[in-house]
Amino acid sequence: MSQQTHSHVQHETDIAVVGAGLVGATMALALADAGINVLLLDASPVTAGELGAQPESYDPRVSAITHASQRLFRQLQVWPAIEAQRNCAYTHMHVREADGTGQIDFDARDVHTESLGHIVENRIMLSALQQRIAEYKNLQILAPVKVTAYQQVAHSGHAQTAELTLSSGDTVRTGLVIAADGAGSPLRSMAGIATREWDYEHQAIVTTICTEQAHHNTARQIFMDEGVLAFLPLADQAAPQLPQRYCSIVWSVIPSVAESLMSMDDAAFCQALSNASQHWLGSVQHTDKRFSFPLRQRHARRYHQGSLVLIGDAAHSIHPLAGQGANLGLADVHVLAEELVRARRSGRSPADPIVLSRYQRRRQPNNLSMMVTMEAFKRLYAEQPLPVRWLRNTGMDAVDRLPVLKQFLIRQALG
Repeated sequence: MSQQTHSHVQHETDIAVVGAGLVGATMALALADAGINVLLLDASPVTAGELGAQPESYDPRVSAITHASQRLFRQLQVWPAIEAQRNCAYTHMHVREADGTGQIDFDARDVHTESLGHIVENRIMLSALQQRIAEYKNLQILAPVKVTAYQQVAHSGHAQTAELTLSSGDTVRTGLVIAADGAGSPLRSMAGIATREWDYEHQAIVTTICTEQAHHNTARQIFMDEGVLAFLPLADQAAPQLPQRYCSIVWSVIPSVAESLMSMDDAAFCQALSNASQHWLGSVQHTDKRFSFPLRQRHARRYHQGSLVLIGDAAHSIHPLAGQGANLGLADVHVLAEELVRARRSGRSPADPIVLSRYQRRRQPNNLSMMVTMEAFKRLYAEQPLPVRWLRNTGMDAVDRLPVLKQFLIRQALG
């Protein structure tokens, strides 16, 4: 329902989701699937239509989708559209120490499953989500538009709603605002929610490469004094009968090294990457355009304030070391959707502090645990004296020789 006010429109909806990226779009879809009226807003244009032809170029942004995230996509009937596009099920993971002999090998067969996860381009997941979004009459999209102000609106008794002011001059009145507007979340700032954050003093370089040898559906990570390098296998559905040789890379290095790598021509970069990877897959023969961004870890001190709740990078952003950023955000979606559907059935307001506190209690410890683990890895693999390097190598080899511990680690990673 909407009403005209001085040529501007006041939109009214049960819940407004701000941010139509991977996490925000999934959140809006999960709520709409439960019968809740949702308004999805984004600062960029959003196309809610049919899947287009499979793009020839790879999206430099990819995610290592866990089994838990895959289950969520299956529940929302998004996974079939992802499967119809490019995705690579990886069955092995190899982790090694660059300056030593320590290594760990994980195999899906260790836990009697077909894969450890799927490497999927973010663009393909978004396209699949938008295809499903177009099927819901109770899910409306307002884009491109920016939120310029957020305020609480008090009513009789203890009920509250939120009002958003938009760059178009329109307003949105809603029972709850879900902020999925990224690591720099303007809505988080508008609500006055503080964060704990620190700079990793590293830059991440991401691109797509083609290697001399096939990747054999194996994800690879190598830890070096100056950073971490990950090779994530991609599918080449244009030539599925040929050995698969495309990978997405994430190379985390100190800023001075990143600047040097970004300034190289393609041939020099491919050579540097071949050397850094210790020629895992032979020589690197081709690279797409490279992108670089600073790595910074943030965690909101609380996940909700009044009629606003944070999910995804707006609540927490971590080092891309384990490729878990998207999965943590999708886990937020799963839990918050459960709590909001439960509140609806019991007649509670979606912004009820009890409802939002349950979501925070269920998600904050998991997110903090992952963040602490990533920080510990980063510190452990920073430049260290020889005795510490020896312990690192010894520790890796010890884990590799303990099947029960390896199985536990794999199950944790699968979600």
